[in-house]
Amino acid sequence: MTFKEKFSKRHIGPSLQEQDAMLDFLSISSMDGLIERTIPSSILNTNSLDIGAGLSELELLKKLKTIAEKNQVFTSLIGMGYYGTILPPVIQRNILENPGWYTAYTPYQAEISQGRLEALLNFQTMISDLTALPIANASLLDEASAAAEAMIMLFRVSKKRNIFLAASNCHPQTLDVLQTRAEPLGIEVKIEDPETFSFDDTVFGCLLQYPATDGLIANYTGLCVEANSAGVRVAVATDLLALTLIKPPGEFGADICIGSSQRFGVPMGFGGPHAAFMACSKKLRRNLPGRIIGLSVDRHGNPALRMALQTREQHIRREKATSNICTAQVLLAVMAGMYAVYHGPEGLTNIAKRIHTLTTDLATSLQNSGAAIVHQEYFDTLKIKVNDEFSHNVYNSELNIRDYGNGYAGISLDETSTEHTIAEIAKLVNADITSNRKSAIPTQLVRKSAFLSHPVFNSHQSETEMLRYIHRLETKDLALNVSMIPLGSCTMKLNATTQMTSITWPEFSHLHPYAPPDQTKGYSELFSDLECFLGKITGLPAVSLQPNSGAQGEFAGLMVIRAFHQSNGENHRNICLIPSSAHGTNPASAVLSGMKVVVVGCDKY
Repeated sequence: MTFKEKFSKRHIGPSLQEQDAMLDFLSISSMDGLIERTIPSSILNTNSLDIGAGLSELELLKKLKTIAEKNQVFTSLIGMGYYGTILPPVIQRNILENPGWYTAYTPYQAEISQGRLEALLNFQTMISDLTALPIANASLLDEASAAAEAMIMLFRVSKKRNIFLAASNCHPQTLDVLQTRAEPLGIEVKIEDPETFSFDDTVFGCLLQYPATDGLIANYTGLCVEANSAGVRVAVATDLLALTLIKPPGEFGADICIGSSQRFGVPMGFGGPHAAFMACSKKLRRNLPGRIIGLSVDRHGNPALRMALQTREQHIRREKATSNICTAQVLLAVMAGMYAVYHGPEGLTNIAKRIHTLTTDLATSLQNSGAAIVHQEYFDTLKIKVNDEFSHNVYNSELNIRDYGNGYAGISLDETSTEHTIAEIAKLVNADITSNRKSAIPTQLVRKSAFLSHPVFNSHQSETEMLRYIHRLETKDLALNVSMIPLGSCTMKLNATTQMTSITWPEFSHLHPYAPPDQTKGYSELFSDLECFLGKITGLPAVSLQPNSGAQGEFAGLMVIRAFHQSNGENHRNICLIPSSAHGTNPASAVLSGMKVVVVGCDKY
């Protein structure tokens, strides 16, 4: 018989002796007895789970490596809001792989969370500076859901209007989420070319993509003036790296700015998780969803950070909250903010300039070979007319390029792109690389305002200074590497080190979410196994995988229930009973699903 150490022996906190002491105090002989005393016999399931035998940590790593090898990592040029990036090792090792950062709990207790709160304030400052809007939150789940939150936010501050205009050149996944989230609330989303937008008294808001999903950089100054004069507010989805070179939305009249901070050092990870952002004008600040970190001064005159404006959130306002968002992408927002701290304004600008120069060189080379470039004003993305030979050459290369499906292709460069990258692309059309140092950013849209002028973004450009800064903040926080955390909720959990090991493997971290299925067989296996395990654990026949937020799972489940009743012709069944003891996201999610919440009282315990 071979010895095999159980995973649970090292990863369930109380030792066997401590468990026995607690059972003895309760006068119960075993854990099985405790379960029988706790769970009513009518619902107690004593059958073993049919999910296979558990694995040791070494066996798990071997299995994960086998799965990872089924993924193929090609050069991604797909874009659509997801880009290759370079995670500085000082951030990877000291934040992403550091339990002092990744095991910390939601910063509800400000006095034991000052390090993380400062890191999140850095993130907010970065977003506010780059977008040129005065207030930003401490992250949201992803760009598409941030766009939906912006739409709902504008809907709630409007008066008797229900039309939302969305630019047809937004990322397709954003348009899909907008339509899903709009329908239960009675919002009508119209997807149109921004040049045809018409603002009447039924329209409450609009969404623009800047730069557009096909790369176009358009001047929306006139559109914003027209919208505002008609009482319509403007939301803009944008790219943080592009904003180091192009005019920020806050300077041409945008009311809200949203997007993803993914390309600030966070790997693509086959689509996430990534920290989205939202910034807005002062008039809308009390409707801004998500957490906001603010700076106070204590009675001794010392600065102190805390979560501000919480009276708008779901844990206080419940069904009257402005959003059901509870989970923020804190770790990833910290990483993105630290990426800006490490590179500083000059470093970020240089990265953006290098990407743009490579893109203009590529565009010139393709045009010289006879290829047609659709837009002449762009940052890092080209839309080109292609033929069958080009498509055949792409298929036989190790390059992933966006296929519009109508004879056009998209090519997006990023921080990982090099001269070799554009040479490989040029081979697809037998072109020679021609250097072109002329910018493709419209003169009137070149950024002139300064950003990231605070000392924190200009003092840590050496690795040693960065390392010390990260450590100083870590020591101002409480995480599981220091102590047990005196709070508990649905998010109170710890991923074992073994489980965290594989997240930086390139086979998992460097895949674009729209990579071809034959390159993502490892991910498909992971998802299929997870769906199977969850189905057997819950006893339900089908599983839908959602973003890492319980609120998103609630919303998806309630939408399924709603669709079920509608399919049976029972649209009138729209009341959701929720106990008064329920988590705050429950009633907020029900309202977003188009349901009427009726609170049911429960006993004291």
